[in-house]
Amino acid sequence: MKSREKFGSRLGFILVSAGCAIGLGNVWKFPYMCGQYGGAAFILIYLVFLAILGFPIMVCEFSVGRGSQKSCAKAFTELEPKGSNWHKYSYLGMAGNYLLMMFYTAVAGWMIYYCYRCATGEFTNTVLTTTQVDSKYTEMTGSAPTMILWTVVAIVVSFIVCSFGLQKGVERVSKVMMTCLLVLIVALAINSILLPGSGEGIKFYLIPDIDKMIERGIGNVIFAAMSQAFFTLSIGIGSMAIFGSYMDKKRSIAGETVSITILDTFVALMSGLIIIPACFAFNIPQNAGPSLIFKTLPNIFTQMDGGRVWGTLFFLFLSCAALTTVVAVFENIISFAMDLWNWERKKAVIVNLVSIIVLSMPCILGFNILSNVHPLGPGTNIMDLEDFLVSNNLLPLGSLVYILFCTRKNGWGWDNFMAEANSGKGMKFPSLLRGYVSYVLPIIIIVIYLKGYYDMFSPKGLAYLVPWMIVAVALLGMIGWFVFGKSKKKEDVK
Repeated sequence: MKSREKFGSRLGFILVSAGCAIGLGNVWKFPYMCGQYGGAAFILIYLVFLAILGFPIMVCEFSVGRGSQKSCAKAFTELEPKGSNWHKYSYLGMAGNYLLMMFYTAVAGWMIYYCYRCATGEFTNTVLTTTQVDSKYTEMTGSAPTMILWTVVAIVVSFIVCSFGLQKGVERVSKVMMTCLLVLIVALAINSILLPGSGEGIKFYLIPDIDKMIERGIGNVIFAAMSQAFFTLSIGIGSMAIFGSYMDKKRSIAGETVSITILDTFVALMSGLIIIPACFAFNIPQNAGPSLIFKTLPNIFTQMDGGRVWGTLFFLFLSCAALTTVVAVFENIISFAMDLWNWERKKAVIVNLVSIIVLSMPCILGFNILSNVHPLGPGTNIMDLEDFLVSNNLLPLGSLVYILFCTRKNGWGWDNFMAEANSGKGMKFPSLLRGYVSYVLPIIIIVIYLKGYYDMFSPKGLAYLVPWMIVAVALLGMIGWFVFGKSKKKEDVK
């Protein structure tokens, strides 16, 4: 049996894991959430929840990966007590990675395409009307050939990286992309800060304003910050466990998780420092929502001195953020085949390259040929459904599974978890948190999960809300089966 691949350096592990966590949730969603929920007050609450929610769940997922030396396809099977059902979550974890790539690769393609459009001068010198900006966006999404081309570019490039292996491919290229990302983000932030008229934006972003928080609703701001902190680290579907399985035991998992969380947070905060001051400088609404990146910001670059260069650099930065995540998740997907069927890496790459291209087609066509399909009600598309399945279901439910698996006696258990998490030099995971992680954190996750369903479907009326809330409770029941149920194996049957 081949020995498991390992990272070539500690820096490689931190940058690859951070690259997986650092995605469009940081550089796309965080700035517009900050703009919508009052700026600095939102950020402070977000940081608190990042520490008390994201950190312990990530430690659990890394520990399961390193303890099992497997991807989520086999991790629970390696560590669970005989006769338990924990391993059945593996199928949902694997499905989560494929579902994520069914739409995330399309968005990565958008970023690369917008970088190309900026570089060729399409957004230069002319201030666009709202209609013209919308037209340029629909020009992309409405063209199936354009969407397919740039999505395939993102997929092929990422799988080529993975084909070279962990150290020579994923680790080496992630180091380069993460370095580019960090250099670009600092340069872009400095440029935004120095723009004439950016002062009010900096003030909005860095000085808490309780009045703005009250205006948005304190409860709404708190829950928005909690949700963003929970989802920003991409935990719950095994995308971090795989890198734990490649990690040696020289450093403690808790200490490395702190480094990754700090890097992830730095990118999110700097992204806001790029976007919010620029919006104020050019009198652009900073609370434009998800359209901020593709519809609002290109108009900023048309008005900015050197806008063609800064626009190109900005979308290059976004492309790096998207591709580091795609490469990391592809590595996880490739490892499924290697762990389950002992495939060679090249075979796993080729089969999954074709599979992901095919699986990404519904999302792509959902913006054009299949635009009349509204799976979650009027105004939704196929990407919304895929995102809903991952973000509102598999990430929170998976996080709940990892937490319970690491704390319950009929799972891996607290003592085994602590021994793995604290093995090696560095910060140790506090044993005093046992009660919080075992009981309080699962309740918080369940609240976030159910509130996500309520927020999505309650505006559409009881006809939508009631059946979907039944679905949510049923899925929680399935998780209960993983936790409390027992599996009769053939050798147990007389």
